[in-house]
Amino acid sequence: MAIETPEVRSAQSIREGYHTITPAIVVRDAASAIDFYVRAFGATEISRAAMPNGKIMHAEIQIGDSRMMLSDEMPEMGNLGPQSLGGTASSLHISTEDVDAVFQRAVDAGAMVTMPLADQFWGDRFGMLTDPFGHNWSLATHLRDVSEEEIQAAMTQMADGCSGTGA
Repeated sequence: MAIETPEVRSAQSIREGYHTITPAIVVRDAASAIDFYVRAFGATEISRAAMPNGKIMHAEIQIGDSRMMLSDEMPEMGNLGPQSLGGTASSLHISTEDVDAVFQRAVDAGAMVTMPLADQFWGDRFGMLTDPFGHNWSLATHLRDVSEEEIQAAMTQMADGCSGTGA
């Protein structure tokens, strides 16, 4: 009797729609967070897997060309979001063609401005927000290319101004 071998499937090592790094965040009330990201950033919900108690174990959304995973807090598994931890040490960044419109849309949806939009010395129009779930976001539109030398000179000037030493 011949032994049958299972059909070998070929698969891409990185799934379609993903990049090398994919953020995965934990939030309190993932269903509300998904709704916020749709309203604030134009996200599209890709998938949602809820447990019998209604908590979202895994969801995927897409903002622009990038995917993000998220889940509800599950303290029993050690998964806590920024609201339970008292803040976050990271941020998510969105590059967009119209940062003013996206920024305002997020504010209108309930995000808190932590750094107003402004043209920055590194060549971007840039601002920062905190979403209602405690995650920090930076948003930018690239306006002009700036050399590393120009960036370093501007950073040195800024540091001198902050320290009061002058140059």
